Amino acid sequence: MSTLSTSLPGGTWTLGDLNVTRFGYGAMQLSGPGVMGPPADHDDAVAVLREAVDLGITHIDTAGVYGPRFTNQLIREALHPYPEALHVVTKVGADRDQQGGWPPAREPEDLRRAIHENLEDLDLDVLDLVNLRLGDATGPQPGSLAEPLETLVELQRQGLIRHLGVSNATAEQVAEARSIAPIVCVQNMYNLAHRHDDELIDTLAREGIAYVPFFPLGGFSPLQSSALTTVATRLESTPMSVALAWLLRRSPNVLLIPGTSSAAHLRENVTGAGLSLSDEDLAELDQIGR
Repeated sequence: MSTLSTSLPGGTWTLGDLNVTRFGYGAMQLSGPGVMGPPADHDDAVAVLREAVDLGITHIDTAGVYGPRFTNQLIREALHPYPEALHVVTKVGADRDQQGGWPPAREPEDLRRAIHENLEDLDLDVLDLVNLRLGDATGPQPGSLAEPLETLVELQRQGLIRHLGVSNATAEQVAEARSIAPIVCVQNMYNLAHRHDDELIDTLAREGIAYVPFFPLGGFSPLQSSALTTVATRLESTPMSVALAWLLRRSPNVLLIPGTSSAAHLRENVTGAGLSLSDEDLAELDQIGR
């Protein structure tokens, strides 16, 4: 396995002192159905992770609750010892129940356990970046994040975490987090059809903080999908490619982590994100989420 010098769409961004490709890879889909259990095809899961590195991707997003734990163990199997340029970003703050739910797990003991499980499963001595997951499955919820974030800051001081971020957070929670510790990224749901974080993205861009949209391709109504398809047809491309390319154009601090369990689909996503969008295309697409 070798890291190619292939130029990925969007270039790079610096998370604290971590230089990462703006086109990353989200490992959530590597677990079984409902993000539970092992993957349906173990060899394909290993292959897509190695393909990500071979394409030059240096940002892999994961979480201990994917599987739970199976995805991190796959990352270790496929990529350890990790290339020096590769950075694995994980999340803590949620658990899994027997029904496949995602109950909060933000008590100090929950977070300490999660950090040590991530370290063990990934076979690392220190985690490059840990996002504190807030809210619930329905989205961000108001409330202070001081106690859980301070627990992670304590673990950071112990040398177990390099950088911190927040996920599924309100703008107020992002501001509170930044008053407690340096935050290098925010990971929230956002795409062409869900533009609620427009102001937050622009604020973070001015402050040099990354914004990482998850579920970046979903959420289009039939009308919105029609508008997206119109642009894609004109460009002889696909709606997925246009949606990814738009996200990269949205702001230089937007980092992509589209997930897939197929190496071929991963290559298609990389190609699609490099699609060139004209001012006319952007103006038409901008109307989808307004």
